[in-house]
Amino acid sequence: MTNTRKPAKSTTTSTSNEKFDGFTAEERQAMKEHAQELKASARRSPRKAKADGESDVLAKIAEMSDPDRVLAQRLHEIIRSTAPDLAPKLWYGMPAYARDGKVVCFFQSAQKFKTRYATLGFSDQAKLDEGTMWPTTYALTERPPPPRHGSSSSSGRPSAETARNDRRPSPEEPPTAIP
Repeated sequence: MTNTRKPAKSTTTSTSNEKFDGFTAEERQAMKEHAQELKASARRSPRKAKADGESDVLAKIAEMSDPDRVLAQRLHEIIRSTAPDLAPKLWYGMPAYARDGKVVCFFQSAQKFKTRYATLGFSDQAKLDEGTMWPTTYALTERPPPPRHGSSSSSGRPSAETARNDRRPSPEEPPTAIP
């Protein structure tokens, strides 16, 4: 009997001069930035690292293009005012906020990896665990509004919009879109 099986085709094309390295240029740049961050933090004292982390994050935000910069500045303000225990630091060249040296959340600009929109991401250190599935990254398309403290109608009661936005769904309710 003769062998009728053909050898498997190679997945690489010999005519292509392009070499697939496994990582995009943006990913390689992020890894280089992370290595530089690690070297810089190893040289700093813990007290100086906290102050330098803030200035590093603000400098990185200042380098961003206009839409991403506006989003990052507003998020920085919100995070610093609502979670003062989180220390700003750079993480793979992105503004991030850490507790006890471990990143809890980070801002990824759309420009960094050439994506459609910027994102706010959370690590497992954020302990968002609720139910069997939960989001860890949120797309940001416009600047978040300032927090509303004590918004109320002329009657002194919270407005319907405030009550609707401040209401937390029960675990049994399916997620709904934000109006």
